[in-house]
Amino acid sequence: MSAADSSPLPPLPPRDPRGHKGTFGTVVIVGGCAGSSADGASGRLMIGAPALAATAALRCGCGLAKMVVPAPIAAAAITLCPSATGVPVAVDPTGEMIASEAAAVMDEQFAAAQAIVVGPGMGGGQSVRAVALRCVQQEECPVVVDADAINALAEVPELWRDFKAAAVLTPHPGEYRRLADRLNIRADPTETKDRPRAAELLAQRLGCIVALKGAGTVVSDGQRTWINTSGGSVLATAGTGDVLAGLVAGLSAQFVSLGSRRAPTKPLDLYDATRIAVHAHGLAAELWAQRHRAGAGMLAMELADLLPEVLWAQDR
Repeated sequence: MSAADSSPLPPLPPRDPRGHKGTFGTVVIVGGCAGSSADGASGRLMIGAPALAATAALRCGCGLAKMVVPAPIAAAAITLCPSATGVPVAVDPTGEMIASEAAAVMDEQFAAAQAIVVGPGMGGGQSVRAVALRCVQQEECPVVVDADAINALAEVPELWRDFKAAAVLTPHPGEYRRLADRLNIRADPTETKDRPRAAELLAQRLGCIVALKGAGTVVSDGQRTWINTSGGSVLATAGTGDVLAGLVAGLSAQFVSLGSRRAPTKPLDLYDATRIAVHAHGLAAELWAQRHRAGAGMLAMELADLLPEVLWAQDR
């Protein structure tokens, strides 16, 4: 294993005071679930996750956020994040996105995106695998692979052959184990001493950035491995992972460029953008705990709403 990265976090680049919303990038979030059984009975509805990711992307300064979600939940998702745009995708009788319909919508939306999030609240099923694969096979912009998209990709044989995107994976230990088992990686994501090696091995195998969540989130690009020190157990609540995914994507959209979209005004690499996001995510949780004098009870939307203060406070 390589030595731990002790380099300081780079500062966020200054924002263009004359910039408009197009200047600061577009994040496309693919997620949500309108699941139901074949007979039409109610099943799992997951509406909040893509809205939380979109809110975090906007709160960290990106110009536009678009939520590609199953059509039955699109209106509800927009209600939760009215500053974002909803892009509905047709579903089959079970509530799953129709893969061919999703592919056409994603291709159109990705053409104007600077970063993608895939996975928040997606549930399972064959269409989820197809959607997740399409996201990691594109090469135009960074993609943050979170939650159910990680679980779906863990079912793909020889997954490393499909990984073409500049990707950031954000697994918790359970998601890590499912993916590591598929890739024959032997490391314990819950053991403090083994967590850096676990993140590094997965990053090397897929050629991506890994942010292995948990106490002391580990970020690795396979060569450099850094351990976060901010945060705490106040983050142990539903939705905070969705906020992190949106935050990584939002900073990437503003400050990371790839291929034909590279520009001298976007100076961060994806590894550093991920480190900054992880650290800011923890700082926002610390700020909430300090203000509420509490070690629990934070809501994920409250976490997202504190991001401007820890990232862009004028007096920091």
